[in-house]
Amino acid sequence: MPIDPDVAIGAELPEIKFSWTHSDVLLYHLALGATELRYVYERGLRVLPTFGVVAPRFHETAPPAVSFPGIDIDLARVLHGTQEITVHAPIPAEGEAVLRTRIADVWDKGKAAVIVQESTAVTPDGTALYTTRSSIFARGEGGFGGERGPSGKVEVPAREPDAVIETSTLPQQAHLYRLCGDRNPLHADPEFARLAGFDQPILHGLCTYGVVCKAVVDALLDGPEQVSSFGAKFAGVVFPGETLTTRVWRDGSQLVLTTSAADRPVLADAVLSLV
Repeated sequence: MPIDPDVAIGAELPEIKFSWTHSDVLLYHLALGATELRYVYERGLRVLPTFGVVAPRFHETAPPAVSFPGIDIDLARVLHGTQEITVHAPIPAEGEAVLRTRIADVWDKGKAAVIVQESTAVTPDGTALYTTRSSIFARGEGGFGGERGPSGKVEVPAREPDAVIETSTLPQQAHLYRLCGDRNPLHADPEFARLAGFDQPILHGLCTYGVVCKAVVDALLDGPEQVSSFGAKFAGVVFPGETLTTRVWRDGSQLVLTTSAADRPVLADAVLSLV
């Protein structure tokens, strides 16, 4: 049985000790397509909060494995479902931390399973730096009799958006982003992409997530330090080289947004909260 929720839910994963330098942050920003000096020069470097999502595994070179207590799934069946990060203080340009992760939930969607992880990065002095919550969508792995889980729907205001942001991606964007620790062949290998049901390799969902966060910060905020949290559902795929269209609605201390590519939904149920 690929999924045993009784074993999986609540299971704690091995801690990950990690560190990062200016060079890691610079590479991450470049992989998102950044050209602005504040993102690509170590003097006065400002760190996008989404860097925290990739920092613990930034130097990994092996494809990820979906093997946890009570869970063993073929990588070709898996897509990133949702991602959220809450920063408790601005992420420094260099540092070290320990990541503590647990399986928070396993949901049965019928034809698919959703596995939810929660992680907290803690500095050596015990300070919580940031917390992430993410889910993966495993096609064909549902039907094990578990809870269906919440929808997580975020209502978009019934009015015209306050801003519309167009962001181009690069044809080589996925190859650049692979250098940030995600070597899933889905984003580089045409044959593997076809096995997964796509005509060609697709852009990493987390790359889109970072690109959109940066675009909103640059267009509407004074800097990344204004971001308290950013969460989104991956609603569709992006092919490298496509242009992203992000619509943003201000709602108090939050920005509600949607992103599409070639009229296909890409990010949905997305909220960026301000400090």
